[in-house]
Amino acid sequence: MKYNKIAVKVGSNVITRADGTLDITRMSALVDQIAFLHKKGAEIVLISSGAVASGRSIMGATKKMDVVDQRQLFSSVGQAKLINHYWDLFRDHGITVGQVLTMKENFGSRRHYLNQRNCMRVMLDNKVIPIVNENDTVSVSELMFTDNDELSGLIASMMDMEALIILSNIDGVYNGHPSDSNAKVIREIRKGEDVSDFIQSSKSSFGRGGMTTKTTIARKIADEGIEVYIANGKKDNILIQLLDSKTDVVNTHFVASADSVSSVKKWIAHSEGFAKGEIYINENATKALLDEKAVSLLPIGILKINGEFEKDDLIKIIDHQGKFIGVGKAQYGSEKAIEIIGKKNQKPIIHYDYLYLE
Repeated sequence: MKYNKIAVKVGSNVITRADGTLDITRMSALVDQIAFLHKKGAEIVLISSGAVASGRSIMGATKKMDVVDQRQLFSSVGQAKLINHYWDLFRDHGITVGQVLTMKENFGSRRHYLNQRNCMRVMLDNKVIPIVNENDTVSVSELMFTDNDELSGLIASMMDMEALIILSNIDGVYNGHPSDSNAKVIREIRKGEDVSDFIQSSKSSFGRGGMTTKTTIARKIADEGIEVYIANGKKDNILIQLLDSKTDVVNTHFVASADSVSSVKKWIAHSEGFAKGEIYINENATKALLDEKAVSLLPIGILKINGEFEKDDLIKIIDHQGKFIGVGKAQYGSEKAIEIIGKKNQKPIIHYDYLYLE
């Protein structure tokens, strides 16, 4: 087996039939594979979509509710049904599962992030498989994950997984439209390779995201040193085949960077949306930060500061051309930072250990 710590994301279209009902046969087949890997000693976290689609199939669409109300209703009903199915299917293998419902804001502070990680670490240490989904009953649009692809990336990063497997209803990233007979799956994508021209912006029938989200999060996670695979979850034994080094199965593999990333930097990398302010830096500072040598951001390289923030808040870094290039944790508040803009011989406003660059 290639990896011992694996995050598996199952998309709505993998476990949902065309009429919106859950495909229990497909769920059972995936559970059989995860159970096999679990009994081989692998630590597995399952990130599963399907709650909203399942709830919609039970309740039916109603014109009396707006989109948010429908989502909250469908997810509350559908999540109960979804987790019950998983509980029964894993119980047949003698495996206990636990439900983890989370929200984007739970990743916003370091304390909440660590609490969440500790909860799932306790589950894994006790041979319990966490089944993770977004808590759509209380999430509202501006605070929601783009989709469960983004959530799966955050979970894989947070739990220091060796691999993230994103199961969709197609074989991977194509070099054209998947329906085109001449289009082929791009088997391997390495850091710096641009495949944006091939990515379709269309979204799945029951999910919120599309291939654009998948490739964006896959790149980010691979850059953090985690192997990422996008594969077809409707294929028989797809997980077993992916993790068997002797078997070649069609998929897209985002090759992990050899550079290690600390736990703190992983958190910062996914917390851009919670930044309290912006720091604009000059050309020399931009070159220094983007150089291969690790450096901190000093006040002498700052042009201006927007927003109010306190020590330990997250702040965005904008280069001299107005482009976002990273995020970091402030070593002091905005009031103090403004006083020393452009000054020499000052302590870093963002230390390298708390700095993540795109």
